[in-house]
Amino acid sequence: MRVHLVGVSGTGMGQLALLFRDAGHDVSGSDMAFDPPMGPALESAGIRCLKGYEAAHIDSSLELVVIGNAIRKENPEAIRAEELQRTRTSMSGALREHFLTGRRPFVVTGTHGKTTTSSMVAWILHEAGLEPGFFIGGLPKNFPSGAAIGSTKRKLVTTALGSSAKPSPFVVEGDEYDAVYWNKRPKFFDYIGVGRDDVVILTSIELDHIDIYPSVEVYEAQFEELVAMVPGDGLLACDARDPRVRAIVAEHAETKTLFYGLEGDDTGDVTPTWLGAMVAPDPVTGAQPFDLYAGGSYCGRFALKVPGAHNVRNAVGAIAACAEGFGVGVAAARTALASFEGVRRRQDLLGKPDGIAVYDDFAHHPTAVDETLRALKARHPAGQLWAVFEPRSATACRALHQHEYVAAFAPADRVLFAPLGRTNIPESERLDLARLAKEIGDKAEQGASVDVILELLVREAKPGDTIALLSNGSFGGIHTRLLGALAARKPA
Repeated sequence: MRVHLVGVSGTGMGQLALLFRDAGHDVSGSDMAFDPPMGPALESAGIRCLKGYEAAHIDSSLELVVIGNAIRKENPEAIRAEELQRTRTSMSGALREHFLTGRRPFVVTGTHGKTTTSSMVAWILHEAGLEPGFFIGGLPKNFPSGAAIGSTKRKLVTTALGSSAKPSPFVVEGDEYDAVYWNKRPKFFDYIGVGRDDVVILTSIELDHIDIYPSVEVYEAQFEELVAMVPGDGLLACDARDPRVRAIVAEHAETKTLFYGLEGDDTGDVTPTWLGAMVAPDPVTGAQPFDLYAGGSYCGRFALKVPGAHNVRNAVGAIAACAEGFGVGVAAARTALASFEGVRRRQDLLGKPDGIAVYDDFAHHPTAVDETLRALKARHPAGQLWAVFEPRSATACRALHQHEYVAAFAPADRVLFAPLGRTNIPESERLDLARLAKEIGDKAEQGASVDVILELLVREAKPGDTIALLSNGSFGGIHTRLLGALAARKPA
C-alpha cells in the first residue's frame, strides 16, 4: 500500500510512518522541516521526505493519506487529497485501523504521567515475553524508538479468572488532544473499544489544553465518555488519590475497576487494592525503592532508577494493570522495573559538567513541575536546585494556573523564568511572569532571554548544584549550550 503522511516529522506522525514502513508499506511524508531527531530517523529508514506542502505531493496512486492534527483544512495537500477522493484518516484513526485491530489495546491516559507509565507498561510486557506492540508519545530509553509493531500472535494469559489465548497486547498512550481538523475529539476515543477486553489506566484528571477545552466541565466530559466506552469485559485501573477520577469512575464505569495509590494518600471512600509505600532514596545509587502491597499482602521491595513519588505511583499502576489484565507475575514486573531507564525529556540527566547535574524535563503544568522538582530535590539533597522554566504550551502561557505555579516552584532554591513561548495570547489572559517572580520571592527572577539565563547559570551555578531545564519545546537550544559552557568555564 502507498501511504503518505502530511506533517510527518512530529514525534507521533514520524513514529506512525515508521510503523507503516515496518509493516511493509511504501511510505512518504511531507513537512516544513526535517530536524533531528525525527527527520534523520525517517530518512535513514528509507521514507521519502518531501519538504514543504505542495498539491503535487498527492496523486491518484496513493491509497491512504494520513493528516496530522497540526494541519489545517487549507493545507494544499489536504485539499488535493479531498479533490482526488483519496482515503484520508488521522494519526489515531490510522493507528486503530491498521495496528490496533486484531490486537488487545492497553491504553494509558490521564492528564499526567501518560508517557512514563505507558513506557513502563511496554517494558514490563516485553520483559514478560508478551512481545507487545506500542505507540508512545516520547522516546523510552529501553527501546530504539517510541513505537513497534510487536507480535500479532495470540498469547496465553492467566489471571484470577482463568487462562485463555488472547490477542497480543498493543500499548498506546491515550492523548486527549484532538485528532484532526475534521474530528476535533480526543485521540483516545479511537483507541477504545477495538476489542471486548481493553485494558485502560487512568492516571489523573486536571484541566489542561485550555486552547481546545475552555472549561473544567468540557475537559472532564471527555474522560466521562472515555470511561463509559471501556468494554464490559475490560479492565480500568485508576489512581485512587484523584477525586475527579474517583467521581467519574463511580458514575460512568461499566467494567471491572481496580484502584491503586501510595501509602498516605487521601483516597476518599475508595480502598486501593494495589498500594506502594515510599522508602528513602539510596544515597549512593540514587535509586528510588518502594514496598508493594496487593490486597493487603506484602509483595516485596522494588527499586526504580527514575526518582520521585510520582514515578512510584506510575509504577504501581503499571504493575497492577499488567498483573490483573495480562497475568504478569509480580516478580517479573519487579525485575523489569529494576532495569527501566526512563524516558527522554522526563527527568533526563544530560550530563554533569563541572560537577553540576543538568536535567531536561517536559514539565510545564504546575502539577508536573512540582512533582519533578520534588523528585530531583530528593535525589540531589546537597547543593542548590535551579528551576529554569520556559512557559511554552497553550496552558502554561495563560494565567489559568497563575496561583498554582507559586507553590509548584517551592522545592527549588533558585527559579529563573524565560519569556513566554507564545505571543499570540491576549495580554489579559497571559501568565504574568513578573508577578509570579514577585510572589515566589527573592529566589526567583525573570530572564530577558535565553542568552541572559545561560550567562547567569554559567556565572552562578556551583559544583554540587542541580539544574532542571523545564520546557515542552526546544528552549532555544539551551540544553547543549549550557552543557558546553559549564564544561568549558575556568575554575574559580
